[in-house]
Amino acid sequence: MIQVQGLAKWFGKFSALRDLRLTVNQGDFIALFGRNGAGKTTFLRIVAGLTRPSSGTVLIGEAPGKSPGEARGQMGYLSHNTALYADLTALENLRFYAQLHGLPSGDGELEQRIEQVGLAGRGREPVRNYSRGMQQRLAIARAFLHDPAVLLLDEPFTGLDQAGTEFLKRYLSDAHARGSTCLMAIHDAPLGYELASRLVVIDKGVAALDAAKPSITLAEFQDRYRALAEDR
Repeated sequence: MIQVQGLAKWFGKFSALRDLRLTVNQGDFIALFGRNGAGKTTFLRIVAGLTRPSSGTVLIGEAPGKSPGEARGQMGYLSHNTALYADLTALENLRFYAQLHGLPSGDGELEQRIEQVGLAGRGREPVRNYSRGMQQRLAIARAFLHDPAVLLLDEPFTGLDQAGTEFLKRYLSDAHARGSTCLMAIHDAPLGYELASRLVVIDKGVAALDAAKPSITLAEFQDRYRALAEDR
């Protein structure tokens, strides 16, 4: 589904990524780990087509594959920024996004999406009145409104309360069960281990650890992750 070869990204003299190589198979659920500044967000933004690499390639889909820009309609990206318009209602936010992508934008379809993220009855309120957790729920509905084949998530549990966390866990588990491919940057090792089928640690700009979950216990993963973090 995603082929990454020799990916590098430089910001002046600082390298966020150096020579990242990763093959993501259809249906993989990869939890991306790494210390702050390791390049997780940069990597996801490159895959999403929002940032250009300094060198290397990312190809999406079946061979020969498409560039991230060409494959943008296949992907849903959820970042730290909710990308919502605070002065618009939840319905208006989703309608704007739906119309950009040529999706059904009637109240019925959109209210169903709002209900699915636990915001039933709040669709006509301005988003500025929402709590941070409610905004995150709406951002999830917006990012995945087009039912993308690839979900790209950057610390998606940030700002969610316990109910929101449980909702998102179910949502991602159901998407994975349907065959969606997921790449999720996360700091919480137990939660990432629970949800993912593969565990990847980005360190010093490369994939320093890439393990299928059945091949490693949580304790073993945490030990190896800690060792990488200490070896700087």
